[in-house]
Amino acid sequence: MKRIFLFIATNLAVMIVIGIILSVLGISGNPNNLMGLLAFSAVVGFTGSIMSLMMSKWMAKKSTGAYVIEQPRNETEAWLLNTVDNQARQLGLKRPEVAIYDAPEENAFATGPSKNNSLVAVSTGLLHGMTREEVEAVLAHEMSHVANGDMVTLTLIQGVVNTFVVFLSRIIANMVAGNNSDEEGAESSGTFFLVSMVLQILFGFLASFIVMWFSRKREYRADAGAAKLVGAKNMIAALERLKGNGTSTLPKEMNAMGIAGGEKDSLLSTHPTLDNRIAALQQQ
Repeated sequence: MKRIFLFIATNLAVMIVIGIILSVLGISGNPNNLMGLLAFSAVVGFTGSIMSLMMSKWMAKKSTGAYVIEQPRNETEAWLLNTVDNQARQLGLKRPEVAIYDAPEENAFATGPSKNNSLVAVSTGLLHGMTREEVEAVLAHEMSHVANGDMVTLTLIQGVVNTFVVFLSRIIANMVAGNNSDEEGAESSGTFFLVSMVLQILFGFLASFIVMWFSRKREYRADAGAAKLVGAKNMIAALERLKGNGTSTLPKEMNAMGIAGGEKDSLLSTHPTLDNRIAALQQQ
């Protein structure tokens, strides 16, 4: 119920902000004004992505119930803080918030609006099921995501893709609606709306191939970055351990953040398979 509420609240907030921005700037989505339409598309395309990025830490903590370690309560929490702190110093970063969330599977994720304002969280299943060396490798993988600026880059890619999805769908819909105008030349608003919605769904699906391609590439880069920090052997051992992982309990919208990958590669996979990631590390 909490996740549904957060999803609805976030989308409602995005819609309100988009409406305010368009109203203040006096921008309309009139397809007969290409520059105005492009501005409209950019506002619609980037607002949701940027807001999601800015709210990502808060959303992640709320949706997973993650506990942020401020004062370590035990030796494990102290070790986690020290390990992340050491890796952050090696990467020239401010130490991110370190959190633990309750989940049976071995998983971890990183999120946040910038390199120096981020969150790294690990599951209780990961702490119980992996050796210290393997956990350190997982942390290095997540810290590499932070150092590479993957969250920001993915937001920008998603924003650009969304912009062109909206822009192209409205341009084509306007052409179709114009061809279906009545004898007085009035455009069919119903046709425009219907065609625009259908094309946004179609173009959005096709554009997701681009976003997922980058998502898979960033996993390889994060694995390579972790190997530099803790050694390829430890990173491979951690990935091998993940092969026996259970089903992820992360919210669906956060699955792309987790370290665990799918069982097979596809154009819509957020992660390469674990076997492919291990093979890439072995070739280094």
